[in-house]
Amino acid sequence: MNEIKRSPMQAYQQALAHGFINDPAQRHAVAVLEECYQSLRNGSVAPRGVYLWGRVGRGKTWLMDQFYRSLTVPARRQHFHRFMQDIHQRLFRLTGTAEPLQAIADELRSEIQVLCFDELFVSDIADAMLLGGLFQALFDRGLVIVATSNQPPAELYNDGFNRQQFLPAIAAIEQAMQEVRVDGAQDHRLHEGQQTQRYWVKTAEQRSEFKQLFARLSAGQVIGHGVLELGSRSLVTQAYSETVVWCEFSALCEQPFAALDFIALCDRFQLVLLSSVPVLGGQQQAAKIARGTEDAAYRVVAGDRQLPRLAKNDDSVRRFIALIDECYDRRVPVYIEAAVPLDTLYTEGYLAFAFRRTYSRLKEMQLENFAK
Repeated sequence: MNEIKRSPMQAYQQALAHGFINDPAQRHAVAVLEECYQSLRNGSVAPRGVYLWGRVGRGKTWLMDQFYRSLTVPARRQHFHRFMQDIHQRLFRLTGTAEPLQAIADELRSEIQVLCFDELFVSDIADAMLLGGLFQALFDRGLVIVATSNQPPAELYNDGFNRQQFLPAIAAIEQAMQEVRVDGAQDHRLHEGQQTQRYWVKTAEQRSEFKQLFARLSAGQVIGHGVLELGSRSLVTQAYSETVVWCEFSALCEQPFAALDFIALCDRFQLVLLSSVPVLGGQQQAAKIARGTEDAAYRVVAGDRQLPRLAKNDDSVRRFIALIDECYDRRVPVYIEAAVPLDTLYTEGYLAFAFRRTYSRLKEMQLENFAK
């Protein structure tokens, strides 16, 4: 049976009729999305895209998803980090091609008319250097982008190295997308259903709950232990079944896993148990790169370059953030056993802003209806 298509405004009005909280910031965003939807539906000149930004929990992803579900033109919905992985894979395939970003833009435009991506957040210099040319090429071809972010366009990659390389991307976004702040007083994630426990605090003296939890969640399934092959990498587990994997934080977030590995993890399992999660924040340490670098017998004078002040766990925290992003996007609940309560898991460090999204997503995972 074909799904009934509702415009963004119709979907929002239906949500209000079923108890959704009336939010002026959301209403304004819905009106902008409705205008974009109607332009696409009527086949008029390609409308401006929409850039939804604001604090976590304000309903940006929900609004974008209603817009995406309303579309009858070819469209794609991706988390932003998945979008960038796709771009890098296409670049690799096009090695040796003249103007590869133009070629990628041609490919994407032949596949879709609208691109929706969630959580536009740039922290990598390689991504920053690509996005200016890529966004402009996509906009030049009439591709419409609707995106969500916790930051306005002007603050993206704010403290990034060589930020001037990213300024063309900001200019392209501001020219081709309508900026809409979605920052009402309500945190809508706190009103979405009954609570269920998926986060435990465990001190060194306490007995772990996870052995019994794993047995309950894996009841009737074949159980395995030890090393699990995850794509081209090996993951040391405490146990795994057909639908559940249990491992310690050090095995998953302190090893050289990347977003592609977390994608493979969510492809294979429906539930993730993560135990022995330490306090993740900490005092930031000053760091910088020396004035020059050496290449064989030659010294290249590069000048001092100041690095971000990182805490000792920030590399593993980056992986933890990427893991939670992928699990959240795929509706894979993560059960956590940690040394401290959730609201004190990461309170100090360079990644504090990025971790706000992770905290909000972990809070939402404590809802009974968060699942595939």
